[in-house]
Amino acid sequence: MMRLQDEYAVTTKPGNAERLLEAETARLVQLISALVPHDGTFSQRIPGLYVSRYSRTDRDTIKTFYSTSFIIVAQGSKDVMIGQEVYHFDKSQMILLPVALPLAMQLMEASSSEPYLAVRLELDPQRISEWVLKLYPQGLPPVRQMSKGYIADVNLSIINAVARLVECLHNEGDAELLAPLVLDEILIRILRSPIGAQVVEMGFAESDVQRVSKVITWLQGNFSRQMKVAELAELVHMSPSSFHVHFKSVTSMSPLQYQKALRLHEARRLMLASAMDATTACRLVGYVSDSQFSRDYSRYFGNPPSRDIARLRQQTHRTD
Repeated sequence: MMRLQDEYAVTTKPGNAERLLEAETARLVQLISALVPHDGTFSQRIPGLYVSRYSRTDRDTIKTFYSTSFIIVAQGSKDVMIGQEVYHFDKSQMILLPVALPLAMQLMEASSSEPYLAVRLELDPQRISEWVLKLYPQGLPPVRQMSKGYIADVNLSIINAVARLVECLHNEGDAELLAPLVLDEILIRILRSPIGAQVVEMGFAESDVQRVSKVITWLQGNFSRQMKVAELAELVHMSPSSFHVHFKSVTSMSPLQYQKALRLHEARRLMLASAMDATTACRLVGYVSDSQFSRDYSRYFGNPPSRDIARLRQQTHRTD
């Protein structure tokens, strides 16, 4: 994950900029706290918007699955593990995940008096592509290095826009009438930020990110089908060797490893949400062997299916 410095200036006196950012972050903390009085991650009536609150740190990592997302931490801190890499982000930082990714996370700073608070917004590549044409009429900015995710410090404009988006949930009618306008503003400001070039890649049809995203969408809709890397490469008009390299650079894993993680997460979701038994779940996601499924599941999640699901039902299931 690439660490990027905040290069876009706040149009205030230098001495006031930090105080204004701190005040706006504090306002976002209050807005989130009013929406989530207890621990959990909650979807909101603004499509693609989630808010999180957790009042305890994690002893162990938690495996989850993120969609293409933009996340701001208002309070506390978290470690995110993508493949073998570990990245830390905390208060007043934003993180961009350019494709849907299986990952692990661990809350590092959270307490009952100062809980971890965050906002996650799913990004629409189609909407990104529409704004790219308006913001970059002379051509796309170059991407120096691809990564699995990008972290940058937020500026006052972005944190203010996110606070106003969350504030729409507190006022009747605003979520339907004003939120779409604020969502566009947030997207524009992200595209103008130091991670803007990476966001552009998500909406550009011929980019490596979009090609990988297209394959991921196919995998998500075809859990049970056997696949060959050559067939996936053909789907996005790339050679198998080039596709393998680009897929791993964006996701940190091979296509086969990604498919296995995707299947295991889907089986877990089915067992947890539908009270489905392990045998039925493993068949639905494409496994032909119960024992192989159990081995893979235990290796990935740390417990066999029955024990893992029982544990999850006894605690808050964290998804952000």
